[in-house]
Amino acid sequence: MIEDDTIARAVETVLPRRLGELQRLTGLPVVFGGAARSAQYGPLLTISHLRGTLSDSLRLLSVISGRGLGGAAMARMTPCRVHDYASTSGITHDYDHVVVEHERLTSILAYPLLVHGTVRGVMYGAVRDDGRIGDTALRNADAVASTISRDVVSLLDRPAPAPPPGPSDSASYTSALGELADIARTTADPALRAALARIHRRLSGRTGTPRPGADAPSLAPRELEALRLVAVGSTNAEIAARLGITVDTVKAYLHTTMRKLDVRNRTRAVVVAREAGIL
Repeated sequence: MIEDDTIARAVETVLPRRLGELQRLTGLPVVFGGAARSAQYGPLLTISHLRGTLSDSLRLLSVISGRGLGGAAMARMTPCRVHDYASTSGITHDYDHVVVEHERLTSILAYPLLVHGTVRGVMYGAVRDDGRIGDTALRNADAVASTISRDVVSLLDRPAPAPPPGPSDSASYTSALGELADIARTTADPALRAALARIHRRLSGRTGTPRPGADAPSLAPRELEALRLVAVGSTNAEIAARLGITVDTVKAYLHTTMRKLDVRNRTRAVVVAREAGIL
């Protein structure tokens, strides 16, 4: 089961951009919202993102399930809309001091954000005049809410990236990859060579295949060592210290390497070397 905080972080990641979309599609001047976490008496919403508000008074406001318009939307798991918030009798008025007194909001829409059938957040749209939030705005809000739900599910389903080698073992990891590439290039068995090349690509984080027919350029051992250290993020000074050479020598190695690989920068050199199967 996915942890509550993980889902909340996914909602918080998706919400800012989608609130801008809500504002644009509905024409509502004020939009805000946040993620909901599980609590003893139902979801507990924390408003964290604001657009068009007069102040930060709504930021970090906690909304309890069943209380206020957003709480009603969470409890009912359906959008709730009022045309005069201050005088509406169908909701509690726990948050009037912020909604009415500070922000002077009148017509408000609260839309629960559902992920796998559970309320994981709420987005709001509102106006400050006598205008009403119509059905068109409600339909557009429904489309945005559906998009948010899909975005969150997509984030949750995305596999976590493998952690990079730590500082203590990055050099040995890179060296091992180099040895594997050398074995793959020199073995006389075509099937074994292809298998080793596939393993090398997986371990180095590449899923593609080398360019067909591309002649791999020949790099000197020291040039290859320097490029392997570039691949794990080492600076010229760190490479010099690791290889026991001067920074100017490192620069010379990398300059020659980039010329051989026909590239203009070290980042591209790493990419091309990996595509060619020499890194």
